[in-house]
Amino acid sequence: MTEWMGITTMRLNRNRFGYYIKEGVTSIFTHSLMSFASICIIAAFLIIMGAFILLAININEIVGDLENENIILAYVDENLSEADAKALRPTLLRIPNVNNAVFITREEAMFSFIGRYEETERYSDVEPDWFRHRYAVYVDDVAIIAETQITLREVYGIRKVNANLTIAKGLVSVRNIVSGVSIVIVTVLLAISLFIMSNTIKLATFERREEIAIMKMVGATNSFIRWPFIYEGFILGITGSMSAFAALWALYRLATSSMVELETGLLNLVPFTNASLPLLVLFATIGFGVGVGGSSMALNRYLKV
Repeated sequence: MTEWMGITTMRLNRNRFGYYIKEGVTSIFTHSLMSFASICIIAAFLIIMGAFILLAININEIVGDLENENIILAYVDENLSEADAKALRPTLLRIPNVNNAVFITREEAMFSFIGRYEETERYSDVEPDWFRHRYAVYVDDVAIIAETQITLREVYGIRKVNANLTIAKGLVSVRNIVSGVSIVIVTVLLAISLFIMSNTIKLATFERREEIAIMKMVGATNSFIRWPFIYEGFILGITGSMSAFAALWALYRLATSSMVELETGLLNLVPFTNASLPLLVLFATIGFGVGVGGSSMALNRYLKV
């Protein structure tokens, strides 16, 4: 008897679940205009928000590349031999914030100096002994490059350390400004999109207030009325968010192809795949939250009839 009741309950729940989905899907096509408007608004705002996110990612990547080019030059004491100078590398790599240290011989430094000028014949009498062995030191964080410079000076065998602190500070400022502005813009767009999308779903629900009132009058429970709307909101939210993701991907690939065709070399966009998973999760979460949350909130006032 207990087993039979359990099977019956499972069948009823399955049938009810199927009814909720069927009613939710049917309602989308019954109110096709409002459904289409909801999907378009969700997609439009997510595309705009995603575009700003991708812009921020690319700007941060450009700033990061510039930071990587901002190296510290650590000049070795001229009294040390080349072998002793090379032996300093492990010590330099143990310094906090040092990512890499590339050894540059006197000869390499000389050729690098001469290569800066077009009239190389003028410097034909330049000798390698005029230069010092040195290290090109790469750091992890340019924000603390001044502290790293001080530590490098304290290393035995290092005579002089040069770091362009002005450029480093400028890069840090640009990075902080870009990050701050990006967070503000994305937050504002998210708030606006949530407000407009929720009100769009509320308008769609407002059109059906009489239908909800009739269902209440014939004895339908709140959950029985609510679930089809929730499934409808879920479908609309996910459809809008996935449409936005596909459209953003296509637009970004088009922009990337255009940059490649121009062959300027000034700007290389970050591959979309680098940000695709976080964007997909973000879009799906927003679509789910707006669809389900908007439907639930919009129904509350009409369920009190």
